[in-house]
Amino acid sequence: MQTEQDTDLVRVVIGDHRAFEAAFTALEARAGTAEDRKDLVDHLIAELVRHNVAEEQFMYPAARSHVPDGDAMADRAIAAHTETEALMKELEGMGPDDARFEGLVDRLVEAIRLHLDEQEAHLLPLLSVSCDEEELQDLGFKVLAAKEFAPTRPHPHAPHRPPANLVIGPGVGYIDKIRDALADRDV
Repeated sequence: MQTEQDTDLVRVVIGDHRAFEAAFTALEARAGTAEDRKDLVDHLIAELVRHNVAEEQFMYPAARSHVPDGDAMADRAIAAHTETEALMKELEGMGPDDARFEGLVDRLVEAIRLHLDEQEAHLLPLLSVSCDEEELQDLGFKVLAAKEFAPTRPHPHAPHRPPANLVIGPGVGYIDKIRDALADRDV
């Protein structure tokens, strides 16, 4: 059960980052069967997509309005999302025995780590001092709620900024969940 303090935007985002890091560590250990690794990659992709969509819907608009140079920071973050979505899209349709699979996983992990490090070193500290506690709580709740309805598959050409992503995201998320169920993809 999450406490109100746990739903602060910064804690929510960093909590996701730690979960991603745990998955990265498991992937880097190269343990398990090829199918286990593919399942972990599919799960990681679903979580990354949910996380990215929620950030684009709520965290980056907050950065644009509250953080000095927030527009540039949000634009760089969205560009990083676009780059990693292309890698995730390639991995989505690829089997674990494909010769390119492990290399793409390594590239994805490296790109995501750079993005997470950038956020934790710059954007999140700036948001934590630029927004009051109530706003951070509100943003944290919104991010958590958005992740529940967000897509689970990469859509590199989907809109990355409000209001379009707020309208399209839940519908695409619903379709992704149907596709996941039909494909027996447990994400």
